[in-house]
Amino acid sequence: MCAVNVETEPQIAGTGHMVVNDFSIIAATVNGSGSQTANNTLVRALFKMGIPVNGKNLFPSNIQGLPTWFNIRASKDGYIARRDDYHILIAMNIATQAEDIQKLAPGGMVIYPLEWVDDRKIKFTETRPDIHYYGVPVAQFAKESGADAALRDYVANMAYVGAVSTLLGIELPEIHSALEYHFSGKKKAVDLNWGVVEKAAAYTQEKYGVSPNFRVERMNSTAGKFLIEGNAAGALGAVFGGVTVAAWYPITPATSFADNLKDYATELRYDAETKTTTLAIVQAEDELAAIGMVLGAGWMGARAVTSTSGPGISLMSEFAGMSYFAEIPAVIWDIQRMGPSTGLPTRVSQGDVLKAYFLGHGDSRHVVLLPCNMKECFEFGWRAHDLADRLQTLIFVLSDLDLGMNLWMTDPFEYPDQPIDHGKVKTWDDIKNNGGFARYKDVDGDGIGYRTFPGQGPAYFTRGTGHTEAATYSERPDDWEKNLQRLERKHNTARKIAPQPVEKLTDGAEIGVISYGSTDAGMQEAFDLLAAKGVKLDYQRVRALPLGEKTRDFVANHKRIYVVENNYSGQMAEMLSIDYPDMAPKLISIAKCDGLPLTARWITDTITAKEL
Repeated sequence: MCAVNVETEPQIAGTGHMVVNDFSIIAATVNGSGSQTANNTLVRALFKMGIPVNGKNLFPSNIQGLPTWFNIRASKDGYIARRDDYHILIAMNIATQAEDIQKLAPGGMVIYPLEWVDDRKIKFTETRPDIHYYGVPVAQFAKESGADAALRDYVANMAYVGAVSTLLGIELPEIHSALEYHFSGKKKAVDLNWGVVEKAAAYTQEKYGVSPNFRVERMNSTAGKFLIEGNAAGALGAVFGGVTVAAWYPITPATSFADNLKDYATELRYDAETKTTTLAIVQAEDELAAIGMVLGAGWMGARAVTSTSGPGISLMSEFAGMSYFAEIPAVIWDIQRMGPSTGLPTRVSQGDVLKAYFLGHGDSRHVVLLPCNMKECFEFGWRAHDLADRLQTLIFVLSDLDLGMNLWMTDPFEYPDQPIDHGKVKTWDDIKNNGGFARYKDVDGDGIGYRTFPGQGPAYFTRGTGHTEAATYSERPDDWEKNLQRLERKHNTARKIAPQPVEKLTDGAEIGVISYGSTDAGMQEAFDLLAAKGVKLDYQRVRALPLGEKTRDFVANHKRIYVVENNYSGQMAEMLSIDYPDMAPKLISIAKCDGLPLTARWITDTITAKEL
């Protein structure tokens, strides 16, 4: 390392190697400074240029003041997992700039506010001789924008949008289009921000020109795709699935699920005659009230949903057990975050797998869906309600913060491929014609009894206590055991009708990898990296619990199974050991839990260290 006088705006020689459409950008800002608008503008502009891109917001759990980082990855090969290195640093947080710069990849570039140097607020006592520095008069452009003093910190972020666009070659018309999208065409807001972009772009062009090391070029890899967050995709799927009741209590990172439900209901479920929506959305006083409302609606025959995260799931435990034993359909979206306890509310984890599956005292076991992308968030949004009605039980959908709150590219969603399935419901006419009704009797051998909707068939006691087939109270040991045996048959039915795993196979592979949910993005890339290293493997992505025969066969047919997941204890590996104890010695947990999405490099290096 060597000292450089940054007051002269040092320009470090480039590496001579041009990288096109394959790099990561980190925008290091202060929480509450309005940088999300600037960052999503860059993501949308790159996307509209046809370049595969993903944006991840790594933000603190306070409202304002602490450091936040936004990671934008452009990948000509279509990889969308987080990278553990970055090449372009937008240094807008004076408190973290020194550490952020030290983490920059060789040949990288730093965009920073020029006034840091002019006002002598900062001196780089150690600098990198292998990176470029680009100072931009951010405060000047914000002041010249004409924005009120209270808004200048927000529009100031547009200065780095203009600078980055010029340095990388992001087309300015696409930046303008992204601003119009964000501000819904509101001319005053668009013009205010666009003015700063133009000034910064012109300044950067005149003073620096384009980057010698990094560039974007228009591609055609995003044609027909669009950008959406997982919470929005799941909410849209629920609307298409016929949900009519939602009750929720605010919690990060699940609140936007309910917010999107409201938006989609207003647009897609609006009754012009009554001037109301056909979806009742209630903000409850707490999570217990929310799940209680949802179960009440499900008992009435409505399709009902709530959204929450780990701490909310803890509070819903008793009602979850009631749903399981009284056999009331409902859906819970658990947007997982980091625990234990309050943990890190704005960091990602897959830490609720065992909790969701076994939630409730006694021998409760729930059906859990595990979406990995936006199409599955949408699909499981409606399919969860079909499964809840068919199985007459609580269905968990385990998304997470990374899927739920970040923008992802996706192909168009597919309209539900089957009519709404309300499951086994009897009316008075059915009962008269088919010889009686017993609520908890297994007529078909699949463990699922027939139910009636209130007012449309004979009444019965909905019991969370011991009961007979006819729903009468009983403490007889034989009645109790018979009921648990029937619930076991129903659970085994769920193994067959829940979403089945998907696989990616290699000829001659003797080792296998299992993952699920958002880890799939890193695993897909790691699959290719491992293949390049000569490591042959088969890959299965589990999409639901309980595990089925396809997963048993996958484990049985390989010498070793690596289980990749984003939690500390390896919860899916534990689940596999519980279900397949005879094959537990084959299972090797590859688990990491630092609050960040898993990277392909970490997965690759961890497996390579064990295989080579």
